[in-house]
Amino acid sequence: MKINNRRVKCVLLYPLAAAVIMSAALIPSGPHAVSAAASPDKAVSAPAPADSRGSSASGNRTAGNQPQQALSRVAVIIDDFGNSMRGTEEMFKLPVKITVAVMPFLRSSEQDARRAHELGFDVLVHLPMEPRQGKAEWLGPGAVLTSMSDAEVRGRVEAALDNVPYAIGINNHMGSKVTGDERVMGIVLEVCKERGLFFVDSHTNYRSVAGRMARELGMPPVENHIFLDDVHSASHVEKQMKLVQERALSHKFCVTIGHVGIQGKETAAGIRSGIAGMKDKVQFVGISDLVREEWKWNSRLTLP
Repeated sequence: MKINNRRVKCVLLYPLAAAVIMSAALIPSGPHAVSAAASPDKAVSAPAPADSRGSSASGNRTAGNQPQQALSRVAVIIDDFGNSMRGTEEMFKLPVKITVAVMPFLRSSEQDARRAHELGFDVLVHLPMEPRQGKAEWLGPGAVLTSMSDAEVRGRVEAALDNVPYAIGINNHMGSKVTGDERVMGIVLEVCKERGLFFVDSHTNYRSVAGRMARELGMPPVENHIFLDDVHSASHVEKQMKLVQERALSHKFCVTIGHVGIQGKETAAGIRSGIAGMKDKVQFVGISDLVREEWKWNSRLTLP
């Protein structure tokens, strides 16, 4: 009986062992089995190889085809176009989107505005406004002064807008006195709102009332954060561009201002160098893009 029992066990166990061996042969080894099971979750959660705030090579998407956080935005405004100033060509040839602020009533005001529009750049009227200090001749024609009547102020603003084609807004040239004057700024902002425009405070006056009054009127309180060329050298401008990047990354966006003029080529060179170091870290946008996205401003403006 003992011998028969052993034979029965062998008969029963051999087929079972064979089945186990065959199953093992069909299942991949440990590491492959784990990665295959985990791959859907890994694909969703794995970070893209780009900067944590930037876009990946696959177009702002992770390995699992999920949208990544949007890049921080930088709006570069270049002031003082309109008089064929030094650096004009270099600014138009920068490899990113810029905003062109054109002074009215000068020899190339209309030409610069049209060219900027054709290149896909936003256009602002760089409206001369009375400063607290400075020479009157620095203002240029068509300046807004605090001594003017309400009708005179309105007339100056409307005439400047009519002189610069494709303008989507205004920023101030000088203007530290005007931007602190509620009466005059109220008229400027009123004209902007009537025409579906917005006002960018260049921030030449730290006591400016422009932002507060814009908010009260339901308009975007747009202001300059960093002047690029307060010192006129390419190396300084490049350093300022690093500050622009830092500000953009910590606050989601940054508005910065440079100039054409006596040192316009140096400013353009510094901006170009700065752009190279900011690649894939921020997105360069027109001021209208920023205003629309950040303040949900939908203009009723109709361009010619």
